[in-house]
Amino acid sequence: MNYTDYKADSLELTKKVREKAEGDFIDLPIGFTHYKCEGEGTNWAVLVHGYATPYYIYDKLAEGLVKDGYKVLRYDLIGRGLSERIKAKYDPALFVRQLEELTEAIIGDAPFYLFGTSMGGTITTSYTAKHPDKVKKLVLLAPAGMEFDYPFYMKLAKIKGLGELLFKIIGGKTLTKGCASEMIYSGDEVADEYRRQFAECIQYKGMVKATLSSLRYTLLNFKESEKGYEGTGKTNVPVLTVWGTADKTMPYYQAERMKKFLPQMKLVSYEKSGHIFVYDEGDRTLETVLPFLKEE
Repeated sequence: MNYTDYKADSLELTKKVREKAEGDFIDLPIGFTHYKCEGEGTNWAVLVHGYATPYYIYDKLAEGLVKDGYKVLRYDLIGRGLSERIKAKYDPALFVRQLEELTEAIIGDAPFYLFGTSMGGTITTSYTAKHPDKVKKLVLLAPAGMEFDYPFYMKLAKIKGLGELLFKIIGGKTLTKGCASEMIYSGDEVADEYRRQFAECIQYKGMVKATLSSLRYTLLNFKESEKGYEGTGKTNVPVLTVWGTADKTMPYYQAERMKKFLPQMKLVSYEKSGHIFVYDEGDRTLETVLPFLKEE
């Protein structure tokens, strides 16, 4: 099926759907979570995706980490992908709770390498500030969290009532079409398949509402996000940040402000790369992060 054949918010996410899905599910206190474990290594890497695109955004990076000997855990944030849609305020505390419950259930007490892309940057820094003993190193890929000049539609979405109407009418189509808009180096066929996977998930009821709530209470909740960055900056956890200079979703200029919160941050800039280079330039991303993980 083409991505345009799917209709947002049209189907129930049922037990039968979960049984047919790739990966696994775990019934956490916060809700059913869709996850995938790969690799046979002893060093864990936990990959946290961003605002809307589910864990498949890490397909290429996960494959490379597994080949290099890491054991990789990635999952769909609550409210998107094939994880449960719950009635809650989708703020950083909610996402940190999911990350806590999942890693405790799958990994136990062992520390791990932690990755966050886009809104995953806010989630992983909030987690790291709270659990610095659990995080060996933190990798941020085009992270959200710093205040920026966000587009007009986001300003409208913050308005109660208007935001709900806006997302109900055009939210599904806009999110699906836009999820691959910054794919610069991959061809149309790859971009369409990327959108198709997204559309397959957003057809299940509740994801559109969850993304609206996440926009209001996490993505644009700069004061709360900055607490996580500031807290992480006070730890001894090494931090690598990779950012594309042509990023239109999370503009590159935010990196300067981020340095003030994360004095230990090492910044690597990708000239002319967009927001989803972790997928669009998977091999390049892997070549950047592996040396950082192995540094003594």
